[in-house]
Amino acid sequence: MDNKLALLTLCGSIIALLFAATRAQKVLRFPEGNDTMVKIAASIRSGAMAYLKRQYRILLIFFAGMFLILTVMAACGFLTWFVPFAFITGGFFSGLSGFVGMNIATRANARTAAACQKGLNRGLKVAFSAGSVMGFTVVGLGLLDISIWYLLLRLVFHLPIEEITSAMLTFGMGASSMALFARVGGGIYTKAADVGADLVGKVEAGIPEDDPRNPAVIADNVGDNVGDVAGMGADLYESYVGSVLSACALGVIAFNKIEAVDRVNAVALPMVLAAVGVLASIIGSMLVKTGENTDQGTLLKALRRGTNTSALLIAVVAFPLVWFIFGKAFIGFYFAIIAGLIAGVLIGFFTEFFTSDSYKPTKGLAEKSQTGPATIVIGGISLGMLSTAVPILIIAVCVMAAYTFSGGFTETTRGLYGIALAAVGMLSTLGITLATDAYGPIADNAGGIAEMSGLEPEVRGRTDALDSLGNTTAATGKGFAIGSAALTALALIASYVEKVQQVGGAGVELNMSVMNPPVLVGIFIGACLPFVFAALTMSSVGRAAQSIVVEVRRQFREIKGLMEGKAEADYEACVDICTKASLHEMVLPTILAIVTPVVVGLLLGYNGVIGMLTGATSTGFLMAVFMSNSGGAWDNAKKYIEGGAYGGKGSEAHKAAVVGDTVGDPFKDTSGPSINILIKLLSMVSIVFAGLIVNFHLF
Repeated sequence: MDNKLALLTLCGSIIALLFAATRAQKVLRFPEGNDTMVKIAASIRSGAMAYLKRQYRILLIFFAGMFLILTVMAACGFLTWFVPFAFITGGFFSGLSGFVGMNIATRANARTAAACQKGLNRGLKVAFSAGSVMGFTVVGLGLLDISIWYLLLRLVFHLPIEEITSAMLTFGMGASSMALFARVGGGIYTKAADVGADLVGKVEAGIPEDDPRNPAVIADNVGDNVGDVAGMGADLYESYVGSVLSACALGVIAFNKIEAVDRVNAVALPMVLAAVGVLASIIGSMLVKTGENTDQGTLLKALRRGTNTSALLIAVVAFPLVWFIFGKAFIGFYFAIIAGLIAGVLIGFFTEFFTSDSYKPTKGLAEKSQTGPATIVIGGISLGMLSTAVPILIIAVCVMAAYTFSGGFTETTRGLYGIALAAVGMLSTLGITLATDAYGPIADNAGGIAEMSGLEPEVRGRTDALDSLGNTTAATGKGFAIGSAALTALALIASYVEKVQQVGGAGVELNMSVMNPPVLVGIFIGACLPFVFAALTMSSVGRAAQSIVVEVRRQFREIKGLMEGKAEADYEACVDICTKASLHEMVLPTILAIVTPVVVGLLLGYNGVIGMLTGATSTGFLMAVFMSNSGGAWDNAKKYIEGGAYGGKGSEAHKAAVVGDTVGDPFKDTSGPSINILIKLLSMVSIVFAGLIVNFHLF
């Protein structure tokens, strides 16, 4: 039975990839617009590809070094020989997900602008179809990697199930490493360009957003792709596979002593559930369409129709699936899955509530712009801090519900398995959830192309409506990723504890009490990590943005006729500055995430690592929510004013809102979304290096 279920997962991955391919063909059949639009789109695509080529050269060195380290550890007996290769495949597929998504995004941006010339629904169709390519490529490649490794280790090498899940966890580390590089590097690039373009162009020169006279405008549009598309794709790939792999690993542990249940079934359930999610997402994506009303409520309703239908289908199908695999005695796992689904929907709704200009919080934030930049910055920070309360309560209820329904108070590991299943349930409809997220940067690029090409004002109005909606759906997508990260990180901590006991045997003395000094010190170190990480990434954006500000000012000053539209800006200079700065600045934060668990483990031992993971998960979750929601609210407050509120574009309120949006840019697109990768990567690294830490530690 287990091999047939694994083959179902493989079939699900193939269906997802075929659907992504058909959607890509659909997008490419739309016209790209006039010659100016084609030229601008080609410049954006060229800059994005140049960035990725240079980034991948750096990553090749990193992955080669890590492969060597893991190979040496395997030779010393700390790991199996499969681990180094699993690490490489995880990183490869994570990077490939982002590359494919960015490739279609840079081909869809001009097509979306051209489609908006004929109507809003047509523009939404192009942008959402392109976003679907990203969404279904991520889930397709994720399931492909998981199913191939499972079938290879099971049918070819005939490994025991516990060794299979242990080896498979390692490609989660590869995926997380790639995702962190992609998110941090892309985030620094896009926000440095965005901040530089806005501060000098909008605030100082008073020219419109995406005005072709702005030298940073192409770099800004390139950044939307390398950060919000390629980085996001790699990010959510690792979230997706991490949730499935942690559930598989805990399933083996949970049913280790229950002879009535084959442990392989516990591995099969999260894999098959993810495959079913592919079909549910495909059905839901077919329902996304709208009329010509640019009201945000109407557009949100169109997207909700698709996402809610997908979630409902999972809720219906999961019941017979759990019954078939486990039987009536373990039907509580179904309710754990439902808890994750409901938590995901609720987190999405409240993220939307705090960041969309359809609701009071963001409208109230926009109102604060009337008294200057200081009040809107203070208001945005306050809004973001307040917004952490609801998601943390939702996750808390979800954890307790999943743990209880799964029988956790009778058998702890079974309850932890239920929590891991809740994370899989939350991300089971990632195909369509990510599609609603990825389409946002495409619409943003479309608006820029419409502005630079001099298209009719109503076209820019339609692209702005899609872009504003994209800000909200992007925040919702980040909410899903952050919420699932909290659940997955908890499951990974449990997997780490089990791994320590496995490699250490009778010599392991677990003492996870906060009265144990190594645990307490570990908690403090872990709690500090997200703050240090956020500081490093935000400082990186600041330094890169300073370079862009200086360059844009120089061109405005030295290129005669530029402000009058009689000369062309040197776009390449800003693209080059962003590329060099982001690739240089991305290294330190990523190395910090990989080195810290090993250093803490060697100094404080495995108990100290457990404390570190606990502290990092707690503060990391809150920091990620706070930063993402603050940034999203600032962005949409600016868009709300640009729609005509409080004097509209060019007013003092608008200038204040631009400053708020500038502060929020690294919050929502660099530091915030990177933290959810950080907390999972810390756990993955700890698991991989558990053997080393158990055998060599100071305390």
